[in-house]
Amino acid sequence: MRRLSFSTVMLWVGLLFIYLPMVIMVVYSFNASKLVTVWGGWSVKWYVGLLDNTQLMGSVLRSLEIALYTAVAAVALGTLAAFVLTRVPRFKGRTLFGGLVTAPLVMPEVITGLSLLLLFVAMAQLIGWPAERGVMTIWIAHTTFCSAYVAVVVSARLRELDLSIEEAAMDLGAKPWKVFFLITIPMIAPSLAAGGMMSFALSLDDLVLASFVSGPGSTTLPMEVFSAVRLGVKPEINAIASLILLTVSIFTFFAWFFAHRAEERRKRAIQQAMESMAEEVTSSKWKPAQAAA
Repeated sequence: MRRLSFSTVMLWVGLLFIYLPMVIMVVYSFNASKLVTVWGGWSVKWYVGLLDNTQLMGSVLRSLEIALYTAVAAVALGTLAAFVLTRVPRFKGRTLFGGLVTAPLVMPEVITGLSLLLLFVAMAQLIGWPAERGVMTIWIAHTTFCSAYVAVVVSARLRELDLSIEEAAMDLGAKPWKVFFLITIPMIAPSLAAGGMMSFALSLDDLVLASFVSGPGSTTLPMEVFSAVRLGVKPEINAIASLILLTVSIFTFFAWFFAHRAEERRKRAIQQAMESMAEEVTSSKWKPAQAAA
């Protein structure tokens, strides 16, 4: 009988510690009882009841909207910052710029949220914008926070690229902006996708920043869940969390599936190219031998 190693046991313990609470939450989302901790049989009434809970569904749609805008803006700003840090080796204030880019990674969210709140209040007094805090201010705060993560991910990818490909394209007459969009962007596309998904998840999960910079009528899902949990967990919370978990799982599966297919196509293309090259080399050696005979 094969004995389990310590690393295998710790792996399974870690996976259970991470995913068992999610499984329990999904199971209890089908609980017929109004008390979350008391099992009352199987039922889907809490999923049906979500259609009538306009406040909770409104916060879900608002959080998804902000997360989508944040992912797009964070990828754009983070990519530009990463490009400057990796492709511009020397410029005045480079160390300061790098520190400012990565500062949100180590800065406590309470301090970041308070700073942004004071900034928005001062701007409203000076220029009259923003007139009130809402979706726009939450989006700006989340973009500021998530851009640092995208910059770190994309910087790591840019440092691994072979610059000879870009240099060859510019030697053939391609302009820098064309090289960036047609060569650099496709090569760093996986890191852009990873940064975008990370920004989407961080924005959807954020509570501290949104609590500081939100206003009336701009409650996000984490804020709604936190306020509801303080009075007791409602069964609708389990239902909406299970739906979000299902959506994220399906999206992750399709992302892995298409990435796996693209990698398989790339490997087949490389294999076919190597086989055709070998055939050409063999035929080129065979023809002089026939001519000599």
